[in-house]
Amino acid sequence: MAAGQSRGAGMTDQPFIRISGLRKVYGEGGAKPYVALSDVTLTVNEGELLSIVGPSGCGKSTLMMIIAGLHKASAGELQIGTAQGDFDPHRHIGMVFQQALLLKWRTVTENILLPAEFLGLPMKEARERARYLLQLVGLSEQGEKYPKQLSGGQQQRVSIARSLIHDPKLVLMDEPFGALDALTREKMNLELLRIWEESGKTILFVTHGISEAVLLGSKIAVMTAGPARLAEMIDVKLPYPRRLEMKTHEDFGVYTRRVYSLLGME
Repeated sequence: MAAGQSRGAGMTDQPFIRISGLRKVYGEGGAKPYVALSDVTLTVNEGELLSIVGPSGCGKSTLMMIIAGLHKASAGELQIGTAQGDFDPHRHIGMVFQQALLLKWRTVTENILLPAEFLGLPMKEARERARYLLQLVGLSEQGEKYPKQLSGGQQQRVSIARSLIHDPKLVLMDEPFGALDALTREKMNLELLRIWEESGKTILFVTHGISEAVLLGSKIAVMTAGPARLAEMIDVKLPYPRRLEMKTHEDFGVYTRRVYSLLGME
């Protein structure tokens, strides 16, 4: 096994997200209600990168939307932050989706600045942070280009930078690399690990890829088929920095086989 730290640099043992008995029913009270989440209970510590993996339609994205404050839970409790009342979803959450969703008429820098504009943040400081973030995601020379001039992987790097411009406490990533080819996806996995270790952010990462979940996650939340519940929270004790060659190691295989087993795929 490659040498390195056993945990990410920003990780603590302090709970940051607490979810208890979370339930979501769409069309509640109607003729055909749909139960998306049945009973989800989990805790995420500050600075963790939690991979969330499960079958299609199991409610992973619904869970993310509830955490983001975009959907309301039907039942259960959700608390975010290290102290009561210190967390504002609009100010403290950044989001990255499967598609980069960049505005084609704005430059890379202008796209990154969008959340700062919406939040009314001081633009001088925001532009300085945008320059720093472009360097962080490896696009320091691309700030004046337009989205059509970038590759798919580069566009997703811009979306990651955009999610960090307002210095959020929590970053939610819903299958952000799902539309990329396999080689670019693996490169982006390593880039995300680097960015996470440098930024120290708490990140929730939804994926269908089991090996991706193991490579990225300090922990893995394995969800059952819908209506979703948490099958198991797996503590991934692979060292940091993570590298692609870890996928050939027996310890990596142990984790992937455990996830396959929980999903009934063995």
